[in-house]
Amino acid sequence: MQIWLDPAGAADLPPARALARRGMLPYYIAYDLLWQDQAFDDTWHWREQRVVRDGPRWLGFLSLSADRRALYIRELHLLEAVRGQGVGAQVLDLVLAMARERKLALVRLTVFKSNRAQRLYARHGFVQVGEDDCFYRMERPAPG
Repeated sequence: MQIWLDPAGAADLPPARALARRGMLPYYIAYDLLWQDQAFDDTWHWREQRVVRDGPRWLGFLSLSADRRALYIRELHLLEAVRGQGVGAQVLDLVLAMARERKLALVRLTVFKSNRAQRLYARHGFVQVGEDDCFYRMERPAPG
C-alpha cells in the first residue's frame, strides 16, 4: 500500500470527526473526559488537516500544527480496516519528511497512556519526554 497525504477539505470533516470519536471515546470514558464534537470542529479550522489516502481510498486523517521549533501531530486516526498494515508507519515517515522540509528540529505528539499506538511511535524513535494523568508527551528529532 502506497499512501500519501492530501489537504483535507470541508467534506472530510464529518468522516474525520466520526472516526476520531470512535477511536477516542473509549479513552475519554476511561479517563473521565468529555468528548465534544464542537471542540473537534473548532480545531479542524485552525489546524493543518491532511487526508490519508491510498489512491482514491480515504484511510483516515492527520491533524498538524507547528511552532518555530516543532511539528506537532495533534491527531492521527486510521480506519479500523487498515490498522496494523504499515499505514501509520508510512504516515510518520511522511510527517518526519515534512518537518525536515520545513526545517523544524522536532516532531512532537501526545498519546493516551493506554493507547497501543505508543508502541508504533517508539518504534519510530519517539521517546517519552513528559506525562500527566492520562497522557504521555513524546518527541523525536526530525531527520537532518
